[in-house]
Amino acid sequence: MPILWAVTLLWAFSFSLIGVYLAGQVDSYFAVLTRVVLASLIFIPWLVRNPVAPALAVRLMAIGAVQLGLMYLFYYQSFLLLSVPEVLVFTIFTPVYVTLIYDLLARRFRAAYLFSAIIAILGAAIMRYNQLSQDFWLGFFVVQGANLCFASGQVLYKRLLETWPSSRPLIQHQSFGWFYLGALLVVLPAWLLLGGDKYPASPLQWGILLWLGIVASGLGYFFWNLGATRVSSGQLAIMNNALIPAGLIVNLLIWNRDTDVLRLAAGAAVMMLALWLVSRYQKDNG
Repeated sequence: MPILWAVTLLWAFSFSLIGVYLAGQVDSYFAVLTRVVLASLIFIPWLVRNPVAPALAVRLMAIGAVQLGLMYLFYYQSFLLLSVPEVLVFTIFTPVYVTLIYDLLARRFRAAYLFSAIIAILGAAIMRYNQLSQDFWLGFFVVQGANLCFASGQVLYKRLLETWPSSRPLIQHQSFGWFYLGALLVVLPAWLLLGGDKYPASPLQWGILLWLGIVASGLGYFFWNLGATRVSSGQLAIMNNALIPAGLIVNLLIWNRDTDVLRLAAGAAVMMLALWLVSRYQKDNG
């Protein structure tokens, strides 16, 4: 848990840095590519010195392609459609997706999750009841796409390390570079096909990209997934939501002081109700 808490505090600033200094100013596909390349450079030296089984490398690349590559493509687009507080609040259902994916792997389905998703959509509508637009709803579902990718990667990485047959313990930092290379296979073609010509125009923007790539992505995702392997699935689900209040506090105190906090809180309360219903259903049904 201490590892997950440390990464949570680290990531609390990332939402605002992206939303305030990069979104709409730097091409999102270039920003994503830069982050993944920088993160990859940290771990590639270990890959050269410590080769792993090809089957393990392929699995790690597939997880990285989903949890980081696809997630970033959804995530950065959401900042073009929503405010930073909205993006943060709309990540609230990541824990549900974590549990849902575990259920899918166990071949079971719980209708309570569908009901809670409907309540969550109602909560989203409350936040902008007088300004509902196509972009707003598109942004909501884009964030859900990012949530699903992030949740899927965590679950699959945790299960991989729990079930991977090996004669010796798997040293995670020696193989984690494959995770970033998998993400690179997604974001590089996306930039080549869809990227624009908006590049960082100031040392501040370059500095933010360096920080996000080396620290938030390179170190952050390694330690988050490392922490995920050391806690239960329930603890992991809870920690996914600890990021929301941390990110909101940073954003509202420093950058978004004019946000309609009452409306944001009302919508978030409805979404929390949906989460509470899910958690109660889980307790009642094991």
